[in-house]
Order: sequence, then C-alpha cells, then structure tokens
Amino acid sequence: MASSKTYLDFVLEQLSELQEITYRAMMGEFILYYRGKIVGGIYDDRLLVKPVCAAKACLPDAPLAVPYEGAKAMLLVENLEDREQLADLLRAMYEELPAPRKKKS
Repeated sequence: MASSKTYLDFVLEQLSELQEITYRAMMGEFILYYRGKIVGGIYDDRLLVKPVCAAKACLPDAPLAVPYEGAKAMLLVENLEDREQLADLLRAMYEELPAPRKKKS
C-alpha cells in the first residue's frame, strides 16, 4: 500500500516548527530529510524513523516496524500530535545520522 499525499502533508505540518525538512517520493512512499540527512520516512501512512540511540531514548516504548519487505526495522512514531516532541526527536537524532552520500558525477 502506498502512502497518501494527505498523510505526508499532515506529518510535514506537524514538523513545521523545524527548518530544512524536505522529502523525496520513492516508489509510492516518502523519504524524510532533516538538514540534508535522512531521518526516516513515511511508509504505508506510518512515520518511521531510524533507530539511532537518540531516537530510542526519546521514544523508549516505540515498537519496531519494517517499512517494506527486506528492509531493516525502524521505530514507529505513534504520537504525531505533539509537535514539540517530534521536533525534539529530530533535533536529537541529527548528530547520529550519517552524512549524505556524495553523488557520483
């Protein structure tokens, strides 16, 4: 099942406190970036984030979910109503996320 643009718009609105949130559509789903680094994505109308230590600390009870068959498990963000908590989560994760790969010319 592909994710809806409506759900993407809702998540982006909830993250509107943060600057530099971008996304890229990929095979019916959406990859989310914060300040150029991949933080997670929207898969089957669920917000999933990379399970870095900071994310686990911010979301200690978050279940793991697989975004698609064959992928590594990610943390399911269940509370999308708390904008401040979402912004804090992404800010906390930022330093642990890998730098973007250089594009080959």
